[in-house]
Amino acid sequence: METASDGRAPGQTLRHARQLLESGQLPPVHLVGAVVAQSWRRSMDAGLTPWRGQDGAHLSAPDLTRAIDRRRELVTRARPVMEYLHAQTRGSGSMVILADEGGVLLDTLGDADFLNRAERVALMPGASWHEAHRGTNAIGTALAESAPVSVHGGEHFLEHNSFLTCAAAPVAGPDGRLLGVLDISGHRRGRHPHTAGLVSAAAHMIENRLFEARHEGGLRLRLHPQPDGIGTLAEGLLALDGDGRIIGANRAAIALLGLAPGALGQVRVQDRLAVDLDGLLDWGQGRSGAPFMADSSRGQRLFLRVEAPPRKPRVSVATPASRDALSALESGDAVLAQAVAKARKVVGKDIALLLMGESGVGKEVFAHAAHASGPRAAGPFVAVNCAALPEHLIEAELFGYAPGAFTGARRDGSPGRIRQAHGGTLFLDEIGDMPLSMQTRLLRVLQDREVIPLGGGKAVRVDFALMAATHQPLKQAVADGRFRADLYYRLNGLSLTLPPLRGRADLQALVARILDTIEPGGGLALSAQVAQVAQAFADHCWPGNIRQLANVLRTAAALLEPGETRIRWQHLPEDLVDEMRAPPCPEPGAMGDLRAVSDAVMERTLAACGGNVSRAAKQLGVSRNTLYRRLRHP
Repeated sequence: METASDGRAPGQTLRHARQLLESGQLPPVHLVGAVVAQSWRRSMDAGLTPWRGQDGAHLSAPDLTRAIDRRRELVTRARPVMEYLHAQTRGSGSMVILADEGGVLLDTLGDADFLNRAERVALMPGASWHEAHRGTNAIGTALAESAPVSVHGGEHFLEHNSFLTCAAAPVAGPDGRLLGVLDISGHRRGRHPHTAGLVSAAAHMIENRLFEARHEGGLRLRLHPQPDGIGTLAEGLLALDGDGRIIGANRAAIALLGLAPGALGQVRVQDRLAVDLDGLLDWGQGRSGAPFMADSSRGQRLFLRVEAPPRKPRVSVATPASRDALSALESGDAVLAQAVAKARKVVGKDIALLLMGESGVGKEVFAHAAHASGPRAAGPFVAVNCAALPEHLIEAELFGYAPGAFTGARRDGSPGRIRQAHGGTLFLDEIGDMPLSMQTRLLRVLQDREVIPLGGGKAVRVDFALMAATHQPLKQAVADGRFRADLYYRLNGLSLTLPPLRGRADLQALVARILDTIEPGGGLALSAQVAQVAQAFADHCWPGNIRQLANVLRTAAALLEPGETRIRWQHLPEDLVDEMRAPPCPEPGAMGDLRAVSDAVMERTLAACGGNVSRAAKQLGVSRNTLYRRLRHP
C-alpha cells in the first residue's frame, strides 16, 4: 500500500486532513497536495464550509438556454466527442459533463444507475460547479488552475460530494481563450487510473474541432517534434493571416512555441519559427502537404506541414448599377475618391474636364472611366496624344483633310480625330505640348463645334464631350506665353489633379488589382518579408507612376517559376532595383512645382539608365519624342 510522507496510509492521511478542515484549520500541503490545498483555501475564502455550499447556484430554464446559445459552437463541437467518451466509459457508473468558463453545466451524458445520485448533488444542466459555489471539484478547480485536474473522494471540499471521483480538463478556443471544461464524474469506487488521460485527450479533440471550424480555408500549419506526429491528436495547429501573424493556435502549438494566449494576433510566425512566409505559401501550393523541418525560437527541431488556401478561380460578378466605371477606380485613396466624386457630378453636362498630374498617373484611364460613366458611354472615346504627333501632322490628324490635300495623303482623304469623336468624347492628352499655331484653330473648333478639313471643303458640325490632360502646370505655361489663355479657360471647366503613386494610400490595393489582371485568380502577391519587396515598393517614389508599376509587375509575373506566387527581388528588372536604392524623389509642394519635379524625375531616370533614352522612356512609360522634347525644353 502506498504511504504518505508522514507515514500514514493515503486514506489515513486524507482523513486526518479532513479532520483539520472540519475543525476550521487548513491542512498542510503535504497531506493533500498543492492543488487540493490551494483549492480548499479558495473555498474557505469564498465563505464555504465542508457542510454547506453556496445557495442559488443553479440557472433558471431561460438563463440556461441563453448560456447554451452563448456557447453554441462549443456545445456543437463537443457533443460528438462527449458521445465517443461516453461510449468508452459506458457501464462504469459515470457521466460525461460539459461546463462553460463559469462552471455552469451545459450538457451531460450519463449511465442510468448513476443519474439519480448525480441529480441529488446537482450534476445536471444549469447547475454551477464553480469553486465559489461547490468548493473543490474537478470542474471548478480545473477552471481555477487552467489545467487538467482530478479530485477523488474526500478531496472534494463539500462532504456530501465525497462519494464522487472526477477528472476534468479545460477546453480553450483557437484564440487561446478558455471556453469551458470537459469532465467525467462517477462513484469513487469506480475510479480508473486512465480516466484523467482520456478526458484530456477528449478535450484536445474538441479544441482541434473548434480550430478546424474557425480557420477552415485559411493558411494553417501543423507541427510536431516527430514527422509521424503530424495528423495525430498531439499535433500543434497554427492559423496565420496574410502578414504571417499567428491568429489561432491549439494548446499543443501554444506549448511547443511558448506562446501566451494574449500574444495571438500580435506575434508573427517568423518570430517563433525559422521560416519564410512566402516560402510557406509556395510550399503549401506546390508540395502536396509534404512535411519539412524548421527550428523554433527555443531551438527545438519541429516538423511542419503547410495547408495553404487553394487558388480561387476568378468569378465574374455582375456590377451593381450604382457602381460605375469611375467607382471601379477607387481602392482606398481619399484624394482620388474626391476627384471621382467631382467628376461624376459634371459627366453628361456641357463642362470640359481638365485632368492634371504627372505622366503615368492614369489620366487617360480616368477620362475613359468618366466617359463610360456618362450618357455618352455608347459613343466613341477618341484619345489624341498631342505630344506624340509630329508637328506637321497635327492639323491633318485632328481636323482631317480633303483628297489630295498634301503629298502622301490618302486618296479618299480623312475625317480627322475630332469628327471621329462625334456623339462621344474627345480626349486631348498632353494638351500642354500642342504648338501655339494649332492652339488657335483648336479653340475655334471648340467654340463653333464645326470642323473644316485641311485642303478645303464644307464645314462639318460635331458634337462631343471635351476632356483634356497635361502633366504641365498650364497656368504657368499661360504666364510664360507658351499656351493661349483663352484656350486654357475653354478647357478648364473643371480641373482635377490626380495624385502621384508615391502619394497614394492604396498602393497595396493597386498592386493586388494589377496582379489579378495579369493572372486572374493566381494568388500573386509581393513578398511580405520585412525589408523585402513589399516594403521597397511602398518606399519607392515611382517616377513613372501607375504605368511604371504595371510594367514592373507584368515583367515580374513573367519571371516567376511554375508554382511560385510571391514576387521577390530576383523577379524585378535590374534598373528598378538600382532605382530603388537611389535617394528618394523630391515631393512636390504645390501644383506649381509639378513640372520641376517631373523634369527632375526624367533626368534622374535617364542618369540611372546610363543616358539610354529608349531605356529611360520605357522605364518612365512615356514616348521617346516626349522625353526628347522635355529634355530640350525644360
